[in-house]
Parts: sequence; C-alpha cells; structure tokens
Amino acid sequence: MATYTQVETNGLFELSEEARAELSSSSYYNEDLKPTTVAERKWTTYNITMLWVGMSICIPSLSLASGLIGMGVSPWLSVLNVALGNIAILIPIQLNSNVGTKYGIPFPLFARLTFGSIGAQIPALLRALTACGWCSVQAWVGGGAVGAIIGVFISKFADQNWMMSLPSWGGMAPVMVGQFIGYIIFMFFIWWVAYHGMDRIKFIQNWGGPILIAVMIALLAWSYSLIHGQMGFWEVMSMGNDDALIEANGGWWMVYMGGLMGNIAFWATLALNIPDFSRYARSQKDQFWGQMLGMPIPMAFCAFVGAYYAQASKVAFGEAMFDPTMVLYYLDNKLIVLISALGTVAATITTCVAANVVAPANGIANINPKKISYKMGVVITVLFAFFILQAWWIYGSGAAYFTWMNAYGTILSPIAAILIADYWIVKKQRIDVNDLFKGPQGRYWYSGGWNWAAVISWVCAFILPLLLYFGASGPFFSFVNSINYVWSFFVAFILYIILMKTSLAGNSFVTEEEHEAFTKRAA
Repeated sequence: MATYTQVETNGLFELSEEARAELSSSSYYNEDLKPTTVAERKWTTYNITMLWVGMSICIPSLSLASGLIGMGVSPWLSVLNVALGNIAILIPIQLNSNVGTKYGIPFPLFARLTFGSIGAQIPALLRALTACGWCSVQAWVGGGAVGAIIGVFISKFADQNWMMSLPSWGGMAPVMVGQFIGYIIFMFFIWWVAYHGMDRIKFIQNWGGPILIAVMIALLAWSYSLIHGQMGFWEVMSMGNDDALIEANGGWWMVYMGGLMGNIAFWATLALNIPDFSRYARSQKDQFWGQMLGMPIPMAFCAFVGAYYAQASKVAFGEAMFDPTMVLYYLDNKLIVLISALGTVAATITTCVAANVVAPANGIANINPKKISYKMGVVITVLFAFFILQAWWIYGSGAAYFTWMNAYGTILSPIAAILIADYWIVKKQRIDVNDLFKGPQGRYWYSGGWNWAAVISWVCAFILPLLLYFGASGPFFSFVNSINYVWSFFVAFILYIILMKTSLAGNSFVTEEEHEAFTKRAA
C-alpha cells in the first residue's frame, strides 16, 4: 500500500495516484463515485450562482408564497416566510458543502462516511423517494402547460369545467381533465428523455430558463391587469392577513410555522446531496458565495411573484389561485398561451429530469446493480411518482403542498443534522478518503456495514413529529409537528454526538497524527 493515500493542496485534498490505481479494482469504487481531483474543481462563484439560479427559478417556487396566501397570510409576510426558510436551510447546505469542496467526495461517499458502507443506502433511498415526489409535482406543472398547448388547438382541453375526480391520499380529488391528460403526456416525455439521455434535449437548456423568467414577468403583468383600476400595484402587496382563513387552517402559529418549516424543507434534499455539486468548486470561498448569492435572491423574487399573483387573483375572484399554470387557461390570446406554455415545458423538463429522475433512478439501481439497471430505475421512478406520490394531491392546494414538504422535511432533517455532527464535531473534518472504498476492511464499515448510532439517532428524531399524521393528538404533538424540521434536526444532532462516544463508533475516528501520516502536502 502507498505510504500516502491523499495529497493536500491549499486546503483541498485528493486521492494520490497510487491510491487511485490501487482502488480501481475495488467493488466499492467506480467512475461515478471517485472523488474529484483538485484540477477538476473549476467552478467559480459565478458558475455556482448560475447553478442555483437555474434550480430556483421554477413554477413550484412561486407556489411557496401563493400557498401561504391561500391559507390567509398577507403578501409581505408570505414573502418573508419564504425568505426566512431559505436563509435557514442555507446553514445545513453550507455546512455539508464543505466536505465536497475539501475532499472532492459526492453525496454517496459522504453518507458512507457517516452511516456505514451499507447503511448509506438509507439517506440515498430517502433522497431518491423525495425526488420522485418532486418529479410528480413538476410533471403536474409541465402537464398543465401541455394541456394548455393542446387547448390552443382543441378548445375542450382549455375548458375549466371539464372535470373529473381521482383517488388520492386526501380522498377523492377534483382535477381538470385537460391538465390530467397533459400530465400523462408530460410524464411519458420525462420517461423518454431520462431513458434515452439528456443529450436529446440539450439545446432546450440554453433557452428554457430565460423564457421562464419572461413568463414570470408576464404573470406579474397579468396579475396587475386583474386589479388595475381597483387599486395600485403596491396596494396589493400591502393587504393584511385574512384572519378568518388563518383560523380555519389551524390558527396563526400552525399556519405560519407550518409554512416556515415547509419552506425550509423545500431544499431539504440539497442539504444532503450538495456535495455532488460542491465537489466541483474551485475553493470554499467560491462555493460559499455562489450559494449565498444564487439561492436567496432568486427565491425571494419567486416569492414576490407568487404572492402578488395569488393576492391579485384573490381580489379579483374572491379566492387565491395556487397553481400558476392555471393562468394559461384564463388567457384569450392563443399566441401568448403557446409561447408561455412552451417556455414552461422547456424549463420544467430539463430541471425535472436532471434533478428528480436521474438521481432517484441511480439510487434505485444502486440497491442491486447486477439486477436493476439505470433504465429500469427510470421506469420504477416514473411509476412510483405517478401512482404513489400523486401530484393531483400534493400540488392540489397550498395546505396539501406544505403537508407534503413538512412530512419529508421531518424525515430528511435528522440526516442533514447527523452528517453535520459527524463531519464537524465527531470526526473534526478529518477523513480517510481511501478507506471509504475498502468495505469490511475499512474503518467506515462500523458494525456489519451499519453505523447504528446514525440509524438510531435518525429514527428517534423524526418519530414524534410524524405521530400527528397517525392519530396522535394534543398540544404537545401539535407543537412538535409545527417545528418539525427544527425539532428533528436538533434531536438527531445531539443524540448522535452522544451515541458516537460509545462503542457504536467503532474505529471510525481519524486522529490528527494518522491524518498527517497518510497525507502528503503539495510543495
């Protein structure tokens, strides 16, 4: 074995050439998992900022504020709720970004470090299942646009009175037939693109995003046209809370805190797998400022547009609209409908496939690579998203939307906390990257491939907040559920640190002397 297994250059670590050559034959090593070299870490602040802008500017981002308006919260307080949620989730995102930039490792290896070589399947699969849900939501958005496109040529598809009822987790749900047919078509298109490769639609990535920004500006203009003559532009944003509606949805604390937890959970998956992106950052400074600039500002813009649109529609129609794609069914100008809908489809398909189909398909295939191929993983992802994670329920109303985000946020939050506690507190940022590929012979095998300290901490953290969904009642359970992300995070964080002081930690610690012994400092 090589004396030095990793090389450090200006605070960035990479596997030594000898270690790479030795690991190439390991069953725990492949091209997708290999850590990036320092030379491959080229992304600047600008690159990372644009990555986040591209991920943030999407229709579901608008619904974070419009959903709160629909539950009675005032426009400015809705925007503030979204802004606070995004600033809060930036903390675990930034903390978990560090390991990717410093050691060049992707999320599966980060999970291996903390949960064990086999236990790493838990965070990977949970991230995959959540992505399936977002695949379903974005397909519903894209399906609404597809239905509007068909409606330009076949008027029946644009008929808002053409309705049907579908079974859902919340009972029978009324949906527009045109949108549902569009959803089926869009979901089929998602399968086709993911199955055959993103290269077939690569040209769309260059103009889908800018068109979607133009669509959002047009949405603002349409919203203003609804109330023009009744009140000024800024008067809409200055309207107060709808107290009766807030009370009907559980009261101020439950609505506002539920909204805040949901807004934090919106990016809960990225708080886990952010090393997949940060491992390409040129420096810690680049990844830090790229995310600070690239996420909060676009999300605040989307919150403003969503809040304005929902409040203006509430003034005009007596009830706040939730799903922005429904605007396409109100427009009379078919050319504007066609251009706007095509832009929505273009921007949604690229984001949906890249972020919410490819990742879970790989995660599912990784369960048993010999029997489940990537393409089979794509099929499973699409079927699971369609039949189990029903978009017509998740995205059917603001209340259901936030219930969905709060539920998965409660389960993912402790994983983010455990990863942070392990890297920053328990292991003190010292990693033996070479041993991440050693399986039973490595220090991160723990007990039979499982770090039970991580598993126990995870389960204990999310169980109480989720009991409310299974019949538990009373002020205590209501309170815990209202702060679900925060509760799960801190319970897991504290419990994991305590448990890692026991024999469950195994020999996973790397002392400062050991770290120096296998690390070569570049001249």
